[in-house]
Amino acid sequence: MSQQQYFHQGSACALPIDNVDTDQIIPKQFLTGISRDGFGEALFYDWRYLDDGAPNPEFVLNQPQFQGVSILVAGHNFGCGSSREHAPWALAQFGFKVVAASSFADIFYRNCINNKLLPAQVSETDLKRLTAACEQRAEPIKVDLEQQQLVLSNGDTIPFNIAGSDRDQLLDDCDFIGVAEQHLDAIDRYENDRATTVPWFMPFSFTV
Repeated sequence: MSQQQYFHQGSACALPIDNVDTDQIIPKQFLTGISRDGFGEALFYDWRYLDDGAPNPEFVLNQPQFQGVSILVAGHNFGCGSSREHAPWALAQFGFKVVAASSFADIFYRNCINNKLLPAQVSETDLKRLTAACEQRAEPIKVDLEQQQLVLSNGDTIPFNIAGSDRDQLLDDCDFIGVAEQHLDAIDRYENDRATTVPWFMPFSFTV
C-alpha cells in the first residue's frame, strides 16, 4: 500500500480515561455561539487550563512531546452524555482525525462519521497495547481504513471495528448529505414513479 492510500498518517497521544462525556470534550459555556468555528481552543477546556486561564502543564495536550498529534487514544465509552455535535467539531478543529477507544457512545459515534472523524473501536486488550505505545511519546501510526487496522511504528498492527457503510462513507470523504447525493438517480426515479402511481400523495404546489 502506498502512502497516499492510507486514510491518515499521524502521531498519537493517550487519554486513558473511561466515560469521557461530551461536556468534558466541549464544556457547555462554549455552545452559545452561532458559528461552527472556534471550538478547537475550547477542547477539554477544564482539563487543559488552570483556574487562571494558563495552560495546565500536566495535561497531555499541553506537553511538548505531544504537540501536533492527530490521533487520540481514549478509554471506554468515549463521548457519552449529551448528544452535542460540537464534540466532534472541537476534536476535528483541534486537529484530530482519528479517535481510538474500546467503545463509543452511539450518538457521538454517528456525529463523528458525519463530520469525517474516524471512531476506531479496538478491543480492550489492543487498547492497552495502543495506550502503552503512546503514553510517553507521540507514537507514529498509519491508519489503514480499507483493511481496518492501525499500523504502529514497529510494524505491529491493531485491528479496529467500523461498520462497512461508515468505512465507505469516510473513504469517499462524504457527510450524510453526500451519501444521499450518490443516489440522486434512484431518488429521481422513485419520485417520478410516485407521481405516476400515487399522484394523490404528491405535495401540492402553490403559486403566490
